[in-house]
Amino acid sequence: MTRKRKIGSFQTTVASDSDSDGEHDELPRAREEGLFHRAIRTDAHGRTVVSTSQVAVAASPTKRRPPERDLLVPDDTEFSSPMDWEDDAPPSSAFPFMGEESFAFDEGHPVDPPRRKQRESDRPLTQWLLNRRARYLDELLRLEGRGDYRHQTKCSGCTRPAGEAVFRCKDCFSDALFCKSCLVSEHKDTPLHRVEIWNEREFFETVTLKSLGLRIQLGHGRNGVCPGTLLKQVRAAEEEDARRRPRDDFCIIDSNGVHEVGLDFCTCSSAEDHDIQLVRARLYPATTTNPATAATFRVLRDFHLLSLEAKCSAHHFYNKLARQTNNNGVFQPRTRYNEFLRIAREWRNLQMYKRMGRAHAASGIAGTRAGECALLCPACPQPGKNLPLDGSWRNASREKRFIYALFLAMDANFRMKRKDVSSEADDPSLGDGIAFFAKVGEYMQHLEKNWGLEQEKSTCVAHDAVNEPNREAYGTASSGIGTVDCARHNMKRPNGVGDLQKGERYINMDYMLWQSLQYYDDILQLFISYDIVCQWFKNVWIRLAKYSPELQERGVRRFYTWLIPKFHLPAHIEDCNVLFSFNLTPFVGQTDGEAPERGWAHINGLATSTKEMGPGARRDTLDDAFNDWNHKKIIGLGKSLLEKIQKAVPNMTSHRLALLEAEQALPDDVVAQWRAEMEAWELDAAKPNPFKLTEKHEGVAAIRGRLAAQIAEEGVSADAGDVRGDIHAHEMVHMGMQLEDQQRQLAFDATLLKTHATDRQKTGLLERSNKLGRKIAEWLKIRESFTPDVSSLRAADDAARIDSARLQPTPPLPVPSIKLWLPSALATRPQISVKRSHAYYEFELRVGQAHAALEELRRLLLVRTAQYQYKDEFQRGVAANTRGKTAIASTDEQIRRSAAEYRGARQALERLGPLLNETAWQRQLRVLMPDDVRPRPRATFSDPQRKAGHKRKRGQTTEQFAEERRAREAEARPASWIWLSQLSENEESQTGMVEALRIEWAKTRARAHRWTEEVDLLEEEMRRVLQFLEWKAAWWTALVGQREAVVSDAVLNEGFTAYAQRQSRIQLDLRARFQENWRDVPAYIQMGRDSASAIPEEEEDGGEDREHEEEDAPVPEAPRDEYLGASLVDESLA
Repeated sequence: MTRKRKIGSFQTTVASDSDSDGEHDELPRAREEGLFHRAIRTDAHGRTVVSTSQVAVAASPTKRRPPERDLLVPDDTEFSSPMDWEDDAPPSSAFPFMGEESFAFDEGHPVDPPRRKQRESDRPLTQWLLNRRARYLDELLRLEGRGDYRHQTKCSGCTRPAGEAVFRCKDCFSDALFCKSCLVSEHKDTPLHRVEIWNEREFFETVTLKSLGLRIQLGHGRNGVCPGTLLKQVRAAEEEDARRRPRDDFCIIDSNGVHEVGLDFCTCSSAEDHDIQLVRARLYPATTTNPATAATFRVLRDFHLLSLEAKCSAHHFYNKLARQTNNNGVFQPRTRYNEFLRIAREWRNLQMYKRMGRAHAASGIAGTRAGECALLCPACPQPGKNLPLDGSWRNASREKRFIYALFLAMDANFRMKRKDVSSEADDPSLGDGIAFFAKVGEYMQHLEKNWGLEQEKSTCVAHDAVNEPNREAYGTASSGIGTVDCARHNMKRPNGVGDLQKGERYINMDYMLWQSLQYYDDILQLFISYDIVCQWFKNVWIRLAKYSPELQERGVRRFYTWLIPKFHLPAHIEDCNVLFSFNLTPFVGQTDGEAPERGWAHINGLATSTKEMGPGARRDTLDDAFNDWNHKKIIGLGKSLLEKIQKAVPNMTSHRLALLEAEQALPDDVVAQWRAEMEAWELDAAKPNPFKLTEKHEGVAAIRGRLAAQIAEEGVSADAGDVRGDIHAHEMVHMGMQLEDQQRQLAFDATLLKTHATDRQKTGLLERSNKLGRKIAEWLKIRESFTPDVSSLRAADDAARIDSARLQPTPPLPVPSIKLWLPSALATRPQISVKRSHAYYEFELRVGQAHAALEELRRLLLVRTAQYQYKDEFQRGVAANTRGKTAIASTDEQIRRSAAEYRGARQALERLGPLLNETAWQRQLRVLMPDDVRPRPRATFSDPQRKAGHKRKRGQTTEQFAEERRAREAEARPASWIWLSQLSENEESQTGMVEALRIEWAKTRARAHRWTEEVDLLEEEMRRVLQFLEWKAAWWTALVGQREAVVSDAVLNEGFTAYAQRQSRIQLDLRARFQENWRDVPAYIQMGRDSASAIPEEEEDGGEDREHEEEDAPVPEAPRDEYLGASLVDESLA
């Protein structure tokens, strides 16, 4: 059967979209997308086949997102586009299963295409292991000799005989052999290559280019020689005392090892200082005066990236270089670890200033403002950079203000400790406050001034961060760090990071928040996420009033919404789960507030090295790491925002339709009332929260506590007949109810045993039965001590079984069938007097048990509906459908057990009610018939009359069609009483919908609104990213020429201009790439909005209807086979 649905202006047939097999196929634009659908039919031989057709519809960006490629490699691949197809037919290679008879089904199952035969190349490791491992080993050893050059007759660079050609280079591509002079000549531009000599013992031995006579001359071009260098060499040769000769032990650290080289500085009168000569040769000096050690820019870049990506410490990296120089222990290179540490730290600092344009600014490094060297989030609102230039965003309405809001997330990390080593005086930061850490002096002054502020104890759960703000971290100067992040894009905020001295004190986190808001005074709406926000925000304004005026100014004249991250929320109390939920709060989209946690996973790898650093070095290292984190997030925005919009638009559509379905199944006046309450709460949080239960029934645990408190108040005046030893009667009754529940569960579990159950399953059930029997025997002794008449009843039952056994063999009494003789059971025996207090205790506990079972029954029915919806929407194929049906069957079993528990509790209430003259409970706890155990009312997709041919008529409006459907549903089947809040005394008229159904509607509405808001936010964020990159490019261009008035060196100015223009081009290229990735997003979003605003038309579909009939049908009762304890289950279901 074929099911058609019209959404908006697009007609589709249920089938699968076809994707190209080629990873690099060109992705068509929205108007040109070919969407292929399959129609199922039956041929003349009774076989089911599928025909494929092409429908032109707008494409999801999923189908057209370009593949990721190396940006350094030009993309010159030729692609095939659907526009190139002739007669609307794709190439056969693109869709190998195209054709009228492309799929054949036998008895409803697809015939899989024949699998390709296994090839050896499908297992490359096995192929290497069996065929090539020994050969590769031989080849490695072959390279230890002279290889292809063993029979070389002369030097590869000149005509000298082969006897002198004994040198080769390990770093050059060729293994050619050279004589000494040719080798030195070949390496004038590569003086840090490693060379070997073929010695008399016939193996290659490492030598240095310095020992062969190679010298590096600075300051005189490629082949120039400084006159001063020649004079120095002459004097050194004439000097007999080696101690008086000039030092000739310059050390260079490179990516391939630590090298001792012959290096000569220029000594001409116009020569630059030695350290500047080294820098111009791309060698970074270890000191500014008489440098004797330098590191190549190459090794610094390698270490910089490796420390950021692999979290490699300088110690490990330098040890790698030392071992790369010599790893056999015969020769130990000179140690330059401390020099390398200093060089790497300076390099990080210079790279930060360089990338932030401080060299171009007229004010230079000294004019750097606080936080100016931190990379900003392009997707967040940045006043003056990516917000509308006309200022309309300042006057946005309440419904649109959220798209210009700032989403912030706060958290602390106690893994980022720092040991109590060094000090601020000995190890200052190279850039105090220029990036993510706030200025140390101002931060410490704030802490010193406000350290005495008292931090209140938690009124939520026992949060250690709240209750132990002064916990000691022995041996550490910093117990961790706190941060303020961009909550939606996971980026660190400028000046939003600070050290924690002890625990997670409010004064630390307050400073980071307000300090991160500098330069953002125009942002009016803020959403603040913090895992302990329920406690932190209570006195935030009182604390702010005691802080400095600068911080106070940043906290006023704004709209704040306080939230708890989604992952952390379940650990809070119930009120927090309602008041601070991202899912329930309007205007937050799908933000989860867990951004800091993702950042911690990235930065924690540095903890082992940064904890050993001094304060300044640690801050510099973390500033650099946070900037790298932001950089990677920025260049990944094209992909991440696209993936989010691909997820958000379908969810917006589906959840809007789910809301429409829920509302059409409910009375219009009820929906209108609920909507009015919801909108009132969204406008004023002081109004009743529609997500919160107003009438919450006591559970069994709460009732036990109330009874215990009541008994404690009575004290010695309590009836002594209700106490036996240290057990009170209400405790005895509760113990009996627990045993009864265990009997019920044992009976149900016995029904699940199959005919061919394993010995292990049978043994497990039998052991449970024996243990429960012993528990019941002990409890019955206690029961008889409270009510001696129980012993006579048990004796009468035993005598009856003995008499029955005389006539025919009788099996032992199953444990689930043992009578417990609770007060409700004794009430059926007129000859037995039931003590009123015992009846009262059981009655109270049974009321709680019945309400709890009914709530669990409703919850499970909602879960069952969600499982059917998920199965219909996502699960395809035999295996997936089997898993879905198994999950639904498991839920059905839980529903049956909850229904049995409710029926058992209500049966006890029926017996105890007359004894206590209680009747009010009957209004809410009705008789539960099998047909009552069915899901909440449904409409739209599960219209029970659809199978009868009811569909929208031509000319019929949407409102008329919806009204007709509601009328049909009301006539067909009213809502089960379990979804109604209460009944009148005659139990015939409903007075309202149950709160669980109202809350379910509210959550459905919240989900629909959150996804709609997410689409709005993503659309605005994409616009902001493009505008920010355009602004950034213009900002770099504007830096050109700013220092020309100060710097007269034309060469230096050329470097300034070249770097600024290159950075500007990078920003424009990144913008172009994002714009190309998102080119179809506007049409895709509009398609989703159009389809979400339309009520879908549906035609007949027998298969779908059967699924929905199952979904809406009552849950089937347990089978009535003969099994262990069947009598107890039958009694509870009666």
